[in-house]
Amino acid sequence: MAASLDTQQKAAKLIYDLQDIPFNEIGLILGGTWLAIVLTSRLFPYLAERGPSQLRLYLLGAVPIIRMVLMVVAILWVIPMVFNLTFQNFLVISGAMGVAIGFAFKDYVSSLIAGIVAIVERPYRPGDWVRIEGDYGEVRAVGMRAIEICTPDDDIVHIPHDRIWKNNIANSNDGSRTLMCVTSFYVHPAHDAARVRAALRDVALTSAYLEYKRPVLVMLAQTPLGTRYQVKAYPFDLRDQFSFISDITVRGKQAIADAGATEVLAPGSVTA
Repeated sequence: MAASLDTQQKAAKLIYDLQDIPFNEIGLILGGTWLAIVLTSRLFPYLAERGPSQLRLYLLGAVPIIRMVLMVVAILWVIPMVFNLTFQNFLVISGAMGVAIGFAFKDYVSSLIAGIVAIVERPYRPGDWVRIEGDYGEVRAVGMRAIEICTPDDDIVHIPHDRIWKNNIANSNDGSRTLMCVTSFYVHPAHDAARVRAALRDVALTSAYLEYKRPVLVMLAQTPLGTRYQVKAYPFDLRDQFSFISDITVRGKQAIADAGATEVLAPGSVTA
């Protein structure tokens, strides 16, 4: 009878006695995990910036996955050292955590869960260029709560992961090392369209930033303002996208003039 009562008391105890908890071992586990995460977060981006461009996005994308795996392993390793994990205690801990999360940390935990979903589904990863609610830039880091993007103006924007529940996410390259760039021109209707189209295609094909393995397209559309030309092409490296667009814009304007055509101004209400 006494043995049965003692067993029930041990099963009901949520946390081991302090003298039974191996704090030194827990400290080594947490310290080693932290060190491994720091080394991964610094070493992989270092190698990505100095290694072949083909491997850059793979190395950057591996950082959040490795970090999540290390944290999960450390948590699963430490919890049995502190808590007496029986089925009864699991239900008690789950209920207490559910109440605490529901009242105090709902938004934070929502971002953490969304962060795990984002790491698994990969709607964005380090090195991708994304647009989320008007913010466009390169994903510099994918944390557990938020992502960090750097805009073309060199602003750092932190966006919580829970945006994936309610906002569209536009990913321009989706893990590829290049992306499509679109450069628009508006030309007066009175011109030789075939000549201008050929000239703009030559401009794209002779750009120093062009990725020659991807297609180059020059699309036309008639608008109330005139003929809209869109040069669609891919730079060799996605980080050259703005230099690529600028190069095509400068030389495209000259090519249009050399073809005997005249550009017209497009008001701000017209999208490229």
